[in-house]
Amino acid sequence: MDRRQKKTRNAIFQAFISLLDTQNYSSITVQDIIEEANVGRSTFYAHFETKEALLKDLCKELFDHIILTAMDKQDTHGLYACTDAPNSVILHILKHLQENDNNILTLLSCRNNEFFLRYFKSGMEELVRARFLTENRRCTGVPADFLINHISGSFVEMVQWWLEGGRVQSPAELDVYFRAVMEPLL
Repeated sequence: MDRRQKKTRNAIFQAFISLLDTQNYSSITVQDIIEEANVGRSTFYAHFETKEALLKDLCKELFDHIILTAMDKQDTHGLYACTDAPNSVILHILKHLQENDNNILTLLSCRNNEFFLRYFKSGMEELVRARFLTENRRCTGVPADFLINHISGSFVEMVQWWLEGGRVQSPAELDVYFRAVMEPLL
C-alpha cells in the first residue's frame, strides 16, 4: 500500500472513530463516513467492501499490533525503545493502552464499545493461550478454554474499570493487581 492509500485509509478510520464517538454504529451509514472523511464513495469501496469490513479492519489495525507485540517476548520497539521492555506482558499491553495509540481508549469507552471490547477480548484469548497456559499450571482439573475465557474476560473488565474510573492507577499498579489475582491460577 502506497503513502496516498495509507493516508486515505487513515482518514476513513478517523472519520469512522469520530462518528462512533457520537452515534450508534447501526445508525452510521457509508454516506456519513465518506462525508466525514471527505472521500468519494468509490474511494471508500476501493478500501472496504462494507461498513462491517471497515469495523473489522479498524479492530484488526488497533488491537493486533498490541496483542502481537505482547506475544513477541523480544519486542522492544516503540514505547520501550529507550528502556528495557517490561517483564510483564500485561504491563506491556497496559502501557500501549495508556499511550492511547489511534484513540484506542476512546473506542474502548465510546457508546459503541461492545464491538471493540469483544474484539479486544478475542485477541487477549489468543495471547493467554499462547503465553500463559502451560502444562504446569496450578489450576488442574479446570478446562483450558474456561481459564482462557476467565483470564481474558477479567483483563478486559479491568481495563473497562480503569477507564470508567478515570485511569487513576498507573499501568504498573494495574499489572500488580491483575497478576496478584491471576497468578495463583497459572
